[in-house]
Amino acid sequence: MGSAETRKPHAVCVPYPSQGHVTPLMQLAKLLHSRGFYITFVNTEFNHNRLVRSKGPDSVKGLPDFRFATIPDGLPPSDRDATQDVRALCDSTRKNCLGPFRDLLAKLNSSSDVPPVKCIVSDGVMSFAIEAAEELGIPEAQLWTASACSFMAYLHYREIVKRGIIPFKDENFLTDGTLDTPIDWIPGMRNIRLKDIPSHVRNNNPNDIMFDFMGEEAQNCLKAPAIIFNSFEAFEHEVLEAIAFKFPRIYTAGPLSLLVSRYVTDSQVNSLNPSLWKEDSRCLEWLDQREPKSVVYVNYGSVTVMTDQHLKEFAWGLANSKHPFLWIVRPDVVMGDDSVMLPEEFFEETKDRGLLASWCPQEQVLSHPSVGAFLTHCGWNSMLESVCGGVPVICWPFFADQQTNCRYACTEYWGIGMEVNHDVKRSEIEALVREMMEGDKGKEMRSRAQEWKRKAEEATDIGGASYNDFDRFIKEAL
Repeated sequence: MGSAETRKPHAVCVPYPSQGHVTPLMQLAKLLHSRGFYITFVNTEFNHNRLVRSKGPDSVKGLPDFRFATIPDGLPPSDRDATQDVRALCDSTRKNCLGPFRDLLAKLNSSSDVPPVKCIVSDGVMSFAIEAAEELGIPEAQLWTASACSFMAYLHYREIVKRGIIPFKDENFLTDGTLDTPIDWIPGMRNIRLKDIPSHVRNNNPNDIMFDFMGEEAQNCLKAPAIIFNSFEAFEHEVLEAIAFKFPRIYTAGPLSLLVSRYVTDSQVNSLNPSLWKEDSRCLEWLDQREPKSVVYVNYGSVTVMTDQHLKEFAWGLANSKHPFLWIVRPDVVMGDDSVMLPEEFFEETKDRGLLASWCPQEQVLSHPSVGAFLTHCGWNSMLESVCGGVPVICWPFFADQQTNCRYACTEYWGIGMEVNHDVKRSEIEALVREMMEGDKGKEMRSRAQEWKRKAEEATDIGGASYNDFDRFIKEAL
């Protein structure tokens, strides 16, 4: 390797191994690379193998100064093309990743081919990296890949137990109105109910793996020298202010995807695509043939699963709305079943105006002029990409921070969404799609979404709040 490469500061980036986490950390890695960093991007062996299957072996070959490395996740080997069991994965990364990660850092530091590791940027829920960085005496930063409002809620999980809100006495809390209890004591969060707190609180066991993992990983972030949020000041202003009061070393540098599209000019780096599924390029060609703002785009992200019955209700709701739709249906979207079965009549009814695909380049889809609304699970990347495209949302949150994001989208905070009842009914889907595409409420939300798009662009302009925070992040934190 040339001496220019060995002189670069070397950043090791470690995402939590699921699609919604890998994507923003890859965006941050590309931005660091564009500022002169040598990058080692660390996938788990399971995800590395999925990338090879979806994109071919060249996809992980890397570049002379942007390399890929792997560590095991501690789970039994598997070659399924699906997101792993979230509970088992969280439990395993927390217990098993520090050792292999330490070994990887030692290997990098003893190699004459790469510059010595200067800093670590890890996912906010991979806090073992904080420990590894402390041992080496190098800077470490956490990228919180979900919303700042969910981060603030996770920080208060311990308080929820302390106040005796959980464990619940029995399962009745799901239906007896308990979830409507106002939670008015979390700083920076107004008009929040128990049902808007990330969904791990909905259980009878405070030792539940997910409740404990998310609450404790958020607390661990506060031990890091710095936290970077993939958000922008105007969007989550109140809660960011409250977090900064508690922990001043935060940097708000989002939407990262906008910074990348503006400032990462190296085409080879831009071609590094972290998608774990094969993307179907037909989607964009199909959208090219549609009227502006006429299409409902439907995608539940990489983890959501549902019953066969709910899938059929969504299908008939979309069909009966009579609006064109692009529907992403992962092969593993129906619980316990690897094949999606929709009735022949549905395809017959929608053949001229519906396209089903198994995965797509979502960022491009949401910024396509034909897309008029997005039916989403409210994962954070989806929310940000929707805002960057100026597209309003119909919300069907599934788990974790999605409930919190949904609340913000559907209230005065963002004002860009309408919520679907969890027990999906076709008549409701039809009515919401029609309202969003034709109604006054829909028009209002579309114009709010356009306004947020403008503010996101402003934040990432040279001299904008996110641009400046990213600058500060490199100078102060790394």
